[in-house]
Amino acid sequence: MYILETEQAFDSAHFLNGYEGKCRNLHGHRWRIVARIAADSLSTERQTRDMVIDFGDFKDALKELTEELDHCLIIETDSLKPKTLEALREEDFRIVELPFRPTAEQLSRYFYMQLKARSFPVYSVSVYETPNNCATYQERSMV
Repeated sequence: MYILETEQAFDSAHFLNGYEGKCRNLHGHRWRIVARIAADSLSTERQTRDMVIDFGDFKDALKELTEELDHCLIIETDSLKPKTLEALREEDFRIVELPFRPTAEQLSRYFYMQLKARSFPVYSVSVYETPNNCATYQERSMV
């Protein structure tokens, strides 16, 4: 099996609604996303012959996805009071609402599914919220 890996990083803030601990408070991360794709064989197409895919396409797709979350506040839908959300928006803060708690675990699945929806043969995605701590999502093999 061939495995290709690329990575991107972005900066954003978040908080964990309903969490009892420091992470319940608004804080930021330099998120590092490491995506891997896999294939059993190489392409025979002229342009991509002897490659899994064009690395540029893979890098560009991950970069586009991370740029959507760069320099924003990532929140779980309905995790802020409407007045708070309205006040932040009146100040022109960029807020991205997601239908899940923005943990490293959930973000690894989010990026995995986004790449899969773009027809990449995704193997796994790891999300580092610190240089030493990451969560990885990988679908189980159907063997």
